[in-house]
Amino acid sequence: MENKLLFINPVGHNNWDREIKDYLEPYKEEGTQLDVVSLKPGLPQHLEYHYYEALIAADLLHTVKKAEQDGYDGCIIGCYYDPFLREAREICEQMVVTAPAEAAMHIGTTLGSSFSTIVVRRKCIPDMRDNVFHHGYINKLASFRSLEIGVSELQKDPEYTKERMRREIRAAIEEDGAEAILLGCTIQLGFFRTLQEEFGVPVIDANIAPLKYAEFLCGLKKKTGWYFSKKALYETPPQEEIKQWGIENPHYTKVNGAL
Repeated sequence: MENKLLFINPVGHNNWDREIKDYLEPYKEEGTQLDVVSLKPGLPQHLEYHYYEALIAADLLHTVKKAEQDGYDGCIIGCYYDPFLREAREICEQMVVTAPAEAAMHIGTTLGSSFSTIVVRRKCIPDMRDNVFHHGYINKLASFRSLEIGVSELQKDPEYTKERMRREIRAAIEEDGAEAILLGCTIQLGFFRTLQEEFGVPVIDANIAPLKYAEFLCGLKKKTGWYFSKKALYETPPQEEIKQWGIENPHYTKVNGAL
């Protein structure tokens, strides 16, 4: 089944766009077209702080809406905080939207009865715990384990990062009882398969999970018509108000000629 998907890196640089696109190519279905973009320069380059996350809100949501207007079947918000996922679903009327934490938790709790999430820093844990509760999996949470490596540093010394991941995964399994491991940052890409083979448990990659979940949701929509309910949580704001207030400003930045 053909799907046109947009993966949005919600940061103000395109350093990871080509790498993520190339990384995901082997995992997408044959009929899936995948484009990867980031937000405009001048916005935060990572989202480790609430202030940074707040600054990207309008640009991210306008990018999501523009993708829907341009005929994308699905959109992935590429940050494990799942920033503004509910708001994105609210403004869309036909396009599927998902994000890494939601997808990883759905998949991880299908493959095991409990999970631990490997986060970059302790700073991340309170918000990520809130997301676990929001998505309904707090009773499946074994633990959070922190690498204490910032997002921008994760790929600078891959061997050091992998060794830190080994240490925390071992503790999550042996001490916390985790049956599945969720990698809690999209920039932890490239590590899952080696770690999975080493520890013998599912290690869920934060890029592959939302890609496959987006394909799944798009397939459901096309085959069954199942889509986000608009009766309450995801009710779309009146277009008349949006136009009247002059807040409709859909746009996105072209990156690597992808769009």
